[in-house]
Amino acid sequence: MAFVLDASVTIVWAMKDEAHPLADLVLKQLDMEEALVPAIWWYEVRNILVINERRKRISESDASKFLRDLVDFPIRMTDISDHSDLLKLARQFGISVYDAAYLELAIRERIPLATLDKALRAAAQAASVPLLA
Repeated sequence: MAFVLDASVTIVWAMKDEAHPLADLVLKQLDMEEALVPAIWWYEVRNILVINERRKRISESDASKFLRDLVDFPIRMTDISDHSDLLKLARQFGISVYDAAYLELAIRERIPLATLDKALRAAAQAASVPLLA
């Protein structure tokens, strides 16, 4: 079964000084199934990399290599079906519209969500969306 992948999990793979059991689990899951991501994921991952380049946590060449490697992962970008749903979810659960895009996708596709973001995890639980754990 596919699952929704959040940028918070993705970025752990790029950072040499970070590790998390969920990120390891998701890597194993990707050997067997694909992940779905909203379009915002593409921007979030790159933005987090640039921020961490500025903080000297990752080099530009390592960030570029990570992005080249990421292309080979079974990750499929999807479109948002209804933009009004994003505002509704953001308001209802007190999360950003960006996080609402991940939640909306998991709800729409009826698949689990993989995230390390505490607010998004709480929103998913409140919305009865299963979490990869």
